[in-house]
Amino acid sequence: MPDSGYMPVEMPISQLRAEGGLVCIITNRKSGRNSRDREAVEAAADALGGEIVSFSGGKGLMKAIEEVKAKRPSLVIAAGGDGTAMAVANAFLGTGIAYGVLPLGTFNYFARGLGLSEDPAEAARQLADGKVVERRVGQVNGQAFLNNASVGIYPSILKVRESVYQRWGRRRIMAHWSVVKTFLRFRKPMKVRILIDGDGGRYRTALVFVARSAFQLERFGLEGTDVIRDGGFAVLLVNARTRLELFRRVFKLATGTVEEGVDYDLFAADDLCLEVEGKKRVLLAYDGEKKRVSAPLRFGMSEDVLRLVVPNDPVTEEA
Repeated sequence: MPDSGYMPVEMPISQLRAEGGLVCIITNRKSGRNSRDREAVEAAADALGGEIVSFSGGKGLMKAIEEVKAKRPSLVIAAGGDGTAMAVANAFLGTGIAYGVLPLGTFNYFARGLGLSEDPAEAARQLADGKVVERRVGQVNGQAFLNNASVGIYPSILKVRESVYQRWGRRRIMAHWSVVKTFLRFRKPMKVRILIDGDGGRYRTALVFVARSAFQLERFGLEGTDVIRDGGFAVLLVNARTRLELFRRVFKLATGTVEEGVDYDLFAADDLCLEVEGKKRVLLAYDGEKKRVSAPLRFGMSEDVLRLVVPNDPVTEEA
């Protein structure tokens, strides 16, 4: 079941295209893993009558976004992984410009949660035949995120993954190896203070994971999907105080035997304030990206809406 959270306003892509206006496809010239991905970008450009705007690197992405904004398009497509999708969504949130995603990344949780195929050519067809809906997205200290944001062990994994990718390439097996390497360095859990909808508490945990993707939770057999579909945040606190406990939690996650209340605690939140004891700045992970931000971390749903392209014929994946 595709992720919900949509508002009632809808417009067929065919109507948007009939009204004219420019379509821009923002793509990382290095993100295409093979000729199939490059052909999918070209197919999407042909199907939508779009112009391809290429970039390289994080600064290149920001430059490409500003270039596209200056063109004042009616539709922008982020062709890449979850990080590219998030950055483009953050830039076009509240602008009134329609936004879609062509999945070319490693995991593509956001695109798959919308019901888009992992086959880029098929996803391009779905976008061309899709519709525009209005959707609010999660934000932390003003930064939009589409799938999740977290502090603790996962941001540390991303730091390790970056160096592993540079040496061995961006493959899923390398992402899993990054997890193992990070866990071997784990020392002790964080002490955190969390204020959820006005009620506070103190906890010791290896990870605070704030989710907005019901699809991602379903893929890992985690609770909280109903919270997300009702428009809130599913807040997961991992119960692991030692390295061995972390490996046990991950093994249970991989085998689909993870249990709420044993391996993790779940909280439902409409808004959330998070502080890490002894930290004025914390390493925040959001949709596969990371940066240091000032505490406290304040989570809420965006007031502005994202005009999001979703398929009329969503793909349903088996968990």
